[in-house]
Amino acid sequence: MVQPQALSIINEVRKAIVGKDTIICKVLMAMLAKGHILLEDNPGVGKTTLALAFSKAMGLSYTRVQFTPEVMPTDVVGYSVLNSATGELEYRPGAVMANLFLADEINRTSAKTQSALLEAMEEGQVTVDGVTRKLPQPYTVIATQNPLGSAGTQPLPESQLDRFMLRLSIGYPTPDQEVQILKQTEGQRPVDCLHRTSSLEDLRKMQEEAAQVHVADDLYRYVQKLCTATREHRLVRLGASPRAGGALVRACRASAWMAGRDYVIPADVGLLFYNVMEHRLVLDPQARLNDRDAHSVLEEIFHDVPAPKLIG
Repeated sequence: MVQPQALSIINEVRKAIVGKDTIICKVLMAMLAKGHILLEDNPGVGKTTLALAFSKAMGLSYTRVQFTPEVMPTDVVGYSVLNSATGELEYRPGAVMANLFLADEINRTSAKTQSALLEAMEEGQVTVDGVTRKLPQPYTVIATQNPLGSAGTQPLPESQLDRFMLRLSIGYPTPDQEVQILKQTEGQRPVDCLHRTSSLEDLRKMQEEAAQVHVADDLYRYVQKLCTATREHRLVRLGASPRAGGALVRACRASAWMAGRDYVIPADVGLLFYNVMEHRLVLDPQARLNDRDAHSVLEEIFHDVPAPKLIG
């Protein structure tokens, strides 16, 4: 059973995003867990539409920056200008001053501009000319990136990747789903017809309720063992940090709440483990020689670390 409040949001977003229910649910889980989302996929599969659909369905203020090499940090966090009448500096807000900020094709811009997002993502604030300003709450960053190797892309630094709670891939639709999408192009865009099904206050309340979901000590230990196993694996140079473990626990709480439970079970961990961990691993060069990627390494770890048997 899905929580009615969550279900109404999911059903509304589904009107614009065809056949991607799992992705929609996981994005909502991250938002309820106060996390940020990285969408990595090829152009044209609906990454931008997904972010816009959530902003409309949830009544969130929304801004978007199309990242290019010319985008400056001030475009993101804002800047100060001198008011000639008063002689004082006035702050002009940047794009991050919204409940939902879409950083489109973030891996096409400079490392300096990418790093401008770090404080906003981690602390919920920006500092411009020595003055710190809080961001609107709730606050979520949805960043999209094209796969590495696409023209003009460069990898995000590990410090920034670690700030994203989940990395998701939408993927191409099935043939039947693609036909349905093609039919939608004949009239008004579906995303333009979406209605608000919740408010900022509703989202705050859902976040508070999700944060109260119980996690048993055995499950904390299970997450700890999974994180440790990534750091000790022979093919991993940089494993999951304690921040990654905390992100997994928070995401699992949101998963349990959406399922109508007030406690986390190992299945919640299994549902989100790969999405939380995969983008955080830095593999040893030996992994490529062995034809291994991060997902296959995590599969091995997940299989080797036994899940606890919880007694209700």
